[in-house]
Amino acid sequence: MKSILVTGGAGFIGSHLVRVLVNKYPNYNIINLDKLTYAGNLENLRDVEEKENYTFVKGDICDFQLLESLYTKYSIDGVIHLAAESHVDRSIKDPFAFAQTNVMGTLYLLQAAKNYWGANGKEGFQGKLFYHVSTDEVYGSLELDNTFFTEQTTYDPHSPYSASKASSDHFVRAYSDTFGLPIIISNCSNNYGSYQFPEKLIPLFINNIKNNKPLPVYGKGENVRDWLFVDDHVRAIDLIFHKGRKGETYNIGGFNEWKNIDLIKILIKTADKQLGRAPGTSDSLITYVTDRAGHDLRYAIDSSKLHNELGWSPSLQFEEGIEKTVKWYLENEEWLKRVTSGEYKKYYTEMYHNR
Repeated sequence: MKSILVTGGAGFIGSHLVRVLVNKYPNYNIINLDKLTYAGNLENLRDVEEKENYTFVKGDICDFQLLESLYTKYSIDGVIHLAAESHVDRSIKDPFAFAQTNVMGTLYLLQAAKNYWGANGKEGFQGKLFYHVSTDEVYGSLELDNTFFTEQTTYDPHSPYSASKASSDHFVRAYSDTFGLPIIISNCSNNYGSYQFPEKLIPLFINNIKNNKPLPVYGKGENVRDWLFVDDHVRAIDLIFHKGRKGETYNIGGFNEWKNIDLIKILIKTADKQLGRAPGTSDSLITYVTDRAGHDLRYAIDSSKLHNELGWSPSLQFEEGIEKTVKWYLENEEWLKRVTSGEYKKYYTEMYHNR
């Protein structure tokens, strides 16, 4: 049985990935390592927690002894590394936490993989893979034109978050070049969908619309982002992990650019409709606030390499994805309440300490 270590598997993207891997590959042993910080929620994985091929480990990727013990105990064949601090505003307030988790955590994982797989020389790397999931923000910012980020775009990070992710990408490539570690990196655009922690724009604004709270918009709302439905991202990760070329980078984007203000108006229109309100009822909630420091103007990914090599394309039109996403948050009010109140943190204690 092949053993796959997924880091950050209780988070937003990670929980979607773990669910797919556990259900799709019964011959895989999926080990989910998560520190369960504010954004990690085991309730996201209730439907697979009793599966025989699923194991949860509460732990920190910066705990090197723990990592070495996991590689040995579970005979890890592959790593899909998603654990990261990811909120730009938080990185501005506390850059050190982002450097510790995103840079040092990745370095510890790489070193533990090198030590375990390479114990018998480079032959031990055969059939192994370290897959690092990164972000388009490492590329910096684009103008409002027809240019796109490609796999050859020069790195130009502007926030502590993107700088920490850029550094982790460089370490992954360095371990490949220096030690021969088999690696793949993917850089994705903004994800949206169910189970996302409500500090991020889409779940935050859905919740605020429902509760008639202000919708804070940075600057004039003219910053442009490419949006990727989380299920499509997970399909891409699954495909790249199994069929991608080792040593390569793949960009994953939704071909789906929206100005922030236009996205917000679609959210308002969709949420008002599903809440049974008159069109435009929540327009008055839009509140313009001082722009974020170092706010990148535009992100846009060219995913043609992924499409041409592996046949991947986004499955949903944005409006359909937003309809499904708004519907999920409105129908899962209790989940949202537990997350915003912190109640979800009790679930780990109830599940893993009271048995």
